[in-house]
Amino acid sequence: MSTKFQRAQPRIAYQLRIELQHIAPLIWRRILVPDTIKLAKLNRIVQAAMGWTNSHLHDWHIERQRYGIPDDEWAGSGDMRDERKFTVGAVLGEEVSEFMYSYDFGDGWDHRITVEERLPIQDGRNDWPMCLAGENACPPENVGGPPGYTDFLQAMRDPRNDQHADYWSWWGGPFDPAGFDINAANMAIRKLR
Repeated sequence: MSTKFQRAQPRIAYQLRIELQHIAPLIWRRILVPDTIKLAKLNRIVQAAMGWTNSHLHDWHIERQRYGIPDDEWAGSGDMRDERKFTVGAVLGEEVSEFMYSYDFGDGWDHRITVEERLPIQDGRNDWPMCLAGENACPPENVGGPPGYTDFLQAMRDPRNDQHADYWSWWGGPFDPAGFDINAANMAIRKLR
């Protein structure tokens, strides 16, 4: 006799607007996520929607609580709650309207996330994670945070810049700072487990 594990059925879909801070023009994404997913999966969804590679540490700041992956070897994780144990619905509930997500503590990519709407689940329409909209390309990983990204863009635009050839080679060709492909974002989100 076997018992099947029943997953909780989503009741609410959160429409979230993610804005990368300290960069102009604004880099943003709008995503839809069911209330039953864990914060750990929300991390991977944000990564896929933005275009990050999920190769650095991250944390969430929600209602004076910090969430992430606690690590005894990392001194800064002592007050961190384990994101693998909390669902989006449990931490956002009905009241939270805005929270922060930080990625790559060395580069310092800070994201303000606004809860735009709480929508009732409609089976087959909004009961899975997806990207609804966005603008502008995600900065490359390891570019040096917002100041490094500014330097990168200036060098990529100006062939006379001393760093132009190095950045061109490092990136692998031209970089379109206005480029955002919603189809690629959704394909990356759909591949997540």
